[in-house]
Parts: sequence; C-alpha cells; structure tokens
Amino acid sequence: MSEPSAPKPALWPRLREFLARLFRRAPQQPGRFEPGSKFSWHGWVSIAPWVLPSRDYLVYVPRGHARWRRRPLLVLLHGCRQTPEEFAAGTRIAAFADEHDWLVLLPRQAQRANSWGCWNWFDRRTAAGKGEAAIVAAQVRAVRRLYRAHPRRMFLVGMSSGGCLAAVLGLRYAKLFAAIGVHSGVACGATSSPVLALQVLSTGANGDIDAIAMRAREETSPRALPLPLCVIHGEHDNVVAGKNAAEVLRQFLVFNGRVLPGSAALPDADASLATPLPNGRTMTVDDYRMDGRVVARRVRVSGLGHAWSGGDGALAYNDPQGPDATALFGEFCTAQLGRRDIAG
Repeated sequence: MSEPSAPKPALWPRLREFLARLFRRAPQQPGRFEPGSKFSWHGWVSIAPWVLPSRDYLVYVPRGHARWRRRPLLVLLHGCRQTPEEFAAGTRIAAFADEHDWLVLLPRQAQRANSWGCWNWFDRRTAAGKGEAAIVAAQVRAVRRLYRAHPRRMFLVGMSSGGCLAAVLGLRYAKLFAAIGVHSGVACGATSSPVLALQVLSTGANGDIDAIAMRAREETSPRALPLPLCVIHGEHDNVVAGKNAAEVLRQFLVFNGRVLPGSAALPDADASLATPLPNGRTMTVDDYRMDGRVVARRVRVSGLGHAWSGGDGALAYNDPQGPDATALFGEFCTAQLGRRDIAG
C-alpha cells in the first residue's frame, strides 16, 4: 500500500509571494556627491593662458535618484576662497536637492587659474562667452547628458565671483537655462580688465552694459527669451556695492526687452513689498513683469553683508540670520518649471 502524498501548496500563495519579490521596492539610496571633469576648446582664459581649459566639478545625486526619470538641474557657482564642498555645505543644497528631487552641479575653479579661487569674470574671453563661461557651459551639457537632466529645467545660481560668472552665462548661454540667480554679483561685461575689477565692485560698471545686453539679445533665439533673473544683495555688503545689483537687474531687463537701452537707470518695479523679519532685518522684494509673468526680481536684505543669506554660519561667507537665499532662489526657479515646455 503506497504512502499518501504530501499536500501541495496552493497556487495563489506561491504566485503572491513571487509577485511580491518581483515588485518589492529596493531600499532608497542616500544622496551622494560624484566627481567629474570637463574640457572645452573655447575655454582658454586670456589672463591665464598656461592653464588648460578644463575644470573639475561635483554632481550631487539626490536621494533615491533613478535615471529613467528626468529631473531639474541646478548649477551652483561658488565664490572666491570657497570650494564646491564648502559652498554645498553653506547653502545646505543637499537637503534642498533631496527634498525637491533635483540634481546639483558644482563647478570647481582651478587654483592655477586664480590664486584666490575666484572665477575670472573680468577676463575678456570669459565675458564674451568663451573662457570659463564656455567650460561651465560644457559641464552643464555633459552632466545633462550623463545624468539625464531635464533639458528645459536647468537653473544657474552664483555667489560673489560665481554670481558675476552666472550673469555672463545668462546672457551668453540663455538657451541652456530656465532662470538665473545672482547673489552679490556684477553685470556681464562690467569690466574686461583685471586691473579695474576691484574698482567695479565698489563703484559699478565701467562699460556699456546696455549695449552688451542688446548685442546678446540679437544673438539669442527668441524662443530662449525672456530669461528670468533673481538678484539677492545685502544692503551692508562692503565688498560688492549695491549699485551692482541694480545694474545686473537692469541689464537683464534690457536683454529681455522689458526696458530700452539708454533710458532711465532703473524703472520702477511693477510690485514692491517690504517684509519685516523676526531677526530685525527687512527684506524688500521688487518684481518686474512681462505679460503677467515675473521676469526679474530683486531682493534687498537690510543688515546683510557679503555673505550667503541664511547660510551655515560655521563656514566663511555665510550669514545664518536669513532670509534663506537657498529657499528664495529655489522658489523662484520652481515657479519657472514647465514654462519653457509650454513656450516650445
């Protein structure tokens, strides 16, 4: 007499276990920094011709990043005497990127190109869109391709010399970006002479920045315009005078066709709001619009010197009191999402 066979497991529990294994979500990977480097044939800097036209960079890949989904890319240009690591820590950009699911590109200035670690915004070739502007543009394109960033959702923000270079890139490479942010910087072409650079920081541009804006506009596809700009500047900045913030704003208003060249220094804002802050400071926001859309914003902060507003006070060139410049720039950039897609 044969032994009775053992009961076979039911089909449905086995199938359910298989499907659970198949579709089980993998643990979310933490955010990470990844290094890279990029060369540009147009990147030779006239004031440092011995330095190869290549710069290193860091990319912050946000928590849970998956390459199948295209994400916005934020480019952050550090200031003098800063490294990408310090700038990332001071701005707390990793936390912002994790929360909003953005990629972040942080170009690194080469020590041999500038002993102070400044970007050479005053270099003639760079101000014309070559030099270090061309190198950073090449980095943006490379990172966009490697990490599958959304081509119409790329933003650029710079601090101090990085803000100066951001103004150059905005005019020379408008098609690359959906919005520009300048913190404590100067206008594109404010000077093309290293000798006069320090003078410009304290007294304003010594070049015809309106003419530069108009020439850049003529060379830019209408589909890339308007290019929104957000400027943040401390009213107690003793390194870069507040006049420069007004000049950057005006230059982009001319570039975007909001004002005519050679007219009044800066037109009245379409909207202006002064907000008292808990720390005793006042934040004044001036907005300029075209067709109902904000195309330029100036944020003036009383009591703020030459430092990233709301940054980590443990690091140089950061003011912990706020307002939070990272949040302000992030909000401004987020407002542009999808607009380039609609515009074509």
